[in-house]
Amino acid sequence: MSTREKVLSEIASTGVIRAAVNMSNAALARWDDQAGALVGPSAQIGHKIAEQLDCGLSMTQYGSAADILAAADRGEWDIAFIASDPSRTDRFSFSPPYISVRATYLVPEDSAFRTVEDVDSEGVRIASARSAAYTKQLERILQEATVSHTDSPAAAIDLLVGSQCDAAAGLTEFLVRISERISGFRLVDGAFSEIPQTIAVHRRSIHASAFFADFVRRLNASAGGYHDVAGDGAALAPF
Repeated sequence: MSTREKVLSEIASTGVIRAAVNMSNAALARWDDQAGALVGPSAQIGHKIAEQLDCGLSMTQYGSAADILAAADRGEWDIAFIASDPSRTDRFSFSPPYISVRATYLVPEDSAFRTVEDVDSEGVRIASARSAAYTKQLERILQEATVSHTDSPAAAIDLLVGSQCDAAAGLTEFLVRISERISGFRLVDGAFSEIPQTIAVHRRSIHASAFFADFVRRLNASAGGYHDVAGDGAALAPF
């Protein structure tokens, strides 16, 4: 059996890869009405994978990483575009990062906090989505402030708007959009985390894991490859 056949037997036994796409950050993936399709780095990479393996591709949209993780238990996807995290390695294998996204804080306009460092102060309550990779990183780095867990990034914003916390953590691009829609709030300067975005497969998919590790290394080495999204997106370089 060839390497391609081994990979396809793990992630596309029917000839079609079922790819889970996290729609919580438009800099990574978004629906384009004019194109009638998903666009952005995650979508582009998905098509490149299908092209490399000469197979079909079905991309399923999920609202958050938590939704993708829950869908894994139901066997809904073969690969997922999701952040890597040490706490998830017992269930999934992650490729090297193909891009990183930043996370920061949204605060009231009149807040004394100007930088991410300012927010980590005694008595400060930070609302953050429970299952988000940036929340796990936040819990590891905070020295003084505490995290108030919410069920979603939107719920974290609701706590902030309701004056039930001092800051809301989130992906920069998401918080920029929120600040444009809701007056009286602003982002602080800097980022408390850069979250590596990877291609995940179930731990049992050992051949697919090796394939994606090599795939992303070649992608990153190609001319114009990129690794960082500050919130305004970027075009994927030719592979």
